[in-house]
Amino acid sequence: MRITAAVTEARGGPFVLSELELGELRDDELLVEISAAGICHTDLICRDQWIPVPLPAVLGHEGAGVVRAVGPAVSRVAVGERVGLTFDSCGVCPCCLRGKPSYCHHFFEHNFAAVRPADETSVLSRGDQVVHGHFFGQSSFATASVARERNVIGIESHIPLDVVAPFGCGIQTGAGAVLNTLAVPSGASLAVFGTGAVGIAAVLAAAIAGCSTIIGIDLRPARLELARELGATDVIDARSSDPVAEIMRLSAHGVDYALETTGLPGVLRSAVDCLAPLGTVGVIGAPKQGTEVALDVNTILTGGRTVRGVVEGDSVPQLFLPTLIRFWEQGRFPVERLITYYDFDAIEQAARDAQDGRTIKPVLRMSSTAPSTP
Repeated sequence: MRITAAVTEARGGPFVLSELELGELRDDELLVEISAAGICHTDLICRDQWIPVPLPAVLGHEGAGVVRAVGPAVSRVAVGERVGLTFDSCGVCPCCLRGKPSYCHHFFEHNFAAVRPADETSVLSRGDQVVHGHFFGQSSFATASVARERNVIGIESHIPLDVVAPFGCGIQTGAGAVLNTLAVPSGASLAVFGTGAVGIAAVLAAAIAGCSTIIGIDLRPARLELARELGATDVIDARSSDPVAEIMRLSAHGVDYALETTGLPGVLRSAVDCLAPLGTVGVIGAPKQGTEVALDVNTILTGGRTVRGVVEGDSVPQLFLPTLIRFWEQGRFPVERLITYYDFDAIEQAARDAQDGRTIKPVLRMSSTAPSTP
């Protein structure tokens, strides 16, 4: 079938809408007509080849839409079902079997290789040219996407797809870092370095968890103000204040937990240095491969501090995303406050706005039939 997709042709190049051929489904695959898709920082760094995704490729990994066809081996998802798409995993490695699919031993093959893991083929083509698909098991910068049962969740009919689409990666990463990875207890203190989509999702989750102190740190006053409106008890403008000194002033002994969402080594150092003894920092921000950070070993050693990597918020999506959706229904997780909507053909503008900081969470609407926000 013919689809329209945003193709990344070369490193750092624009997202260009192109007509592609989408081939036949395999037995374990399903076809989703995409209604909406979020743009995530990971899409942009893969476009720029910080992570070596093969090109040309269709990126996008926060899709939502309606199932239009299923392979004969698909049993838990039906034609006509509304679904959200998320990361893929193998399901059989030790981490997957322990309920930790975001640390799948084959995570790269299922999410960044942009081919089917089993035989390294792609469902997408343009004439005789292979176009790499299957990015995060979906490549959802397109009017239709191929996924598997493992990386879809059912969405009830009254839930707007253009709100829950970004739950598939960035939102679940920030919220899951607080509620799953760190399991922040009620009354604890948390510093969130970076109040973009991931960081503010973490702020919202910290408020749900009952944190007594939630500190947002950023360079953009508008984002800090929004973080305050959505639950941060304190904010620090890193342009004019030393975050570590300010956090020590606010918390006396440092914070119990910190999250680093920017991918900047110097910010990670600050996140470690502001921890109280026995504190933990969750590392979310992704820099270029090979990036190193300098830490004072004695800061970690003598205070019993922990530095912990976080992928996808330690989420089991089929369990965690419905919980976040319930929080949204209850008005406790208003992520629509972060979203700016763009028509699909404005994807390049949406990407620029996200990279320049003008938009916190861009969400693409693929057609006029995409459900609107209530």
